[in-house]
Amino acid sequence: MKKIKPIEIIEINKNRFNIYMLFTRHPNISFIAKELRYFSNEDNFLLGVILMDYTDGDYSYVICARDENRQFRAFEIKTDFSIESLAISALRNSMTWHTAQELKVVEQGFPKNGLELFKEVVKGEKLHPYFINLKNGDGASASKEAIIEIANHLNDIDGNFVEQFQSKNGFDARIWELYLFAALIEMKFEILREFDRPDFMVRKDDIEIAIEAVIVGRKADEPIRMVKLEPSSNNETSIKQKLVNETPLKFGSALYSKLKKKYWTLDHVENKPLIFAIADFHSDQSMIWSFSALVEYLYGTKQVRRVDKDGNETLTEEPIKYYVKETGEKIPSGFFTQPNSEFISGVLFSATGTSAKFSRMGVQAGLGSKIINLLRVGIKVNHDEDSSEPSSFSYKVDESGTEEWREGLNLFHNPNALVPIDMNLFPNIGHHKLLEGKLTSWTPDFHPYCSMNYKTIIK
Repeated sequence: MKKIKPIEIIEINKNRFNIYMLFTRHPNISFIAKELRYFSNEDNFLLGVILMDYTDGDYSYVICARDENRQFRAFEIKTDFSIESLAISALRNSMTWHTAQELKVVEQGFPKNGLELFKEVVKGEKLHPYFINLKNGDGASASKEAIIEIANHLNDIDGNFVEQFQSKNGFDARIWELYLFAALIEMKFEILREFDRPDFMVRKDDIEIAIEAVIVGRKADEPIRMVKLEPSSNNETSIKQKLVNETPLKFGSALYSKLKKKYWTLDHVENKPLIFAIADFHSDQSMIWSFSALVEYLYGTKQVRRVDKDGNETLTEEPIKYYVKETGEKIPSGFFTQPNSEFISGVLFSATGTSAKFSRMGVQAGLGSKIINLLRVGIKVNHDEDSSEPSSFSYKVDESGTEEWREGLNLFHNPNALVPIDMNLFPNIGHHKLLEGKLTSWTPDFHPYCSMNYKTIIK
């Protein structure tokens, strides 16, 4: 006689629940009730959450299943439990019953939505090596599963998202857009996908904000390497030289190309905050050292460290008038002082919005292969007022992690903006403003400048 395996409903952590529910959970639910505990059946077709109502203090549960677009949505809600244990018992019983009925999809009549990013539409040499690794590599399985969950909630307003995500000329830009989508949702923005440009229209507290994504891309003649090399003392001099002119000019070219689009003239953008969101992918690991070049280009100033004869160290702000191209042409510094830049409220930037981010978020949600050991190493803001150097950090990435999508994100505010941005709209990220000629920053307790993932296989 065949032994029937009993149905088990397991408790999961918030990281796992969020990777599935972040994009369908209503942003205002946190003002109504507090999420307490999370559950799943063994095959992950059903999710459950216990909540406590803030108004009367009673308990409720919500059970979710995938809809026809592979998105998790609520299909059963029970309220008015006087104690938490009763709600948990009822939730477990109901999830067990639905599992026994082999419930896997609850169609809810939504129009077709979501993108199948790993269904190949690009062939041969046009495929990006990073996409190939994401699709097939064991070490990238957590990242792939996280990306799939996000892509289930995306509409292709351009008509070419899947193709570009897979191709050499589009992968980096689309990864950056996926990251921005997740971070904006986490910050409780409502995504408005009615227009094909700019990339995002978002709303919070009845304020609509336009966001256009842009990257500093790789030159066509620079090969893409799957084996990334860490910066070493041998190329520190080269990096310092690049930071003087070459790298600021790369940021300038990317931002200026977007400025020429004049998004502020669009009816749905006019008189609203407009943000350019930029990331650097121009070379292998360039994002871990190019941060200062962007800051200097935006504000037209640089911090200079001086040490007097007694060994006392001071930091001063000094103006940068222009940058010099290889041709000898001089390009003005200070993006926020250029003509028409007053229509730009600020510039978003992160050095951590890469595929490595998706890998960490997937691992801490319990996704992907269990044979991978993941270590994160990087540098972060040092809040010691007596130190001008960043602090280093390292930790093992696992399901106890607390990393958020927005972690490492920075908003540089335009001091000349016609429509300034309220910092409270973008909570728990870095904010930077030029006040009385001095760059002033507000950052969370843990705020990374950059980081790298180190993967090892557990045998």
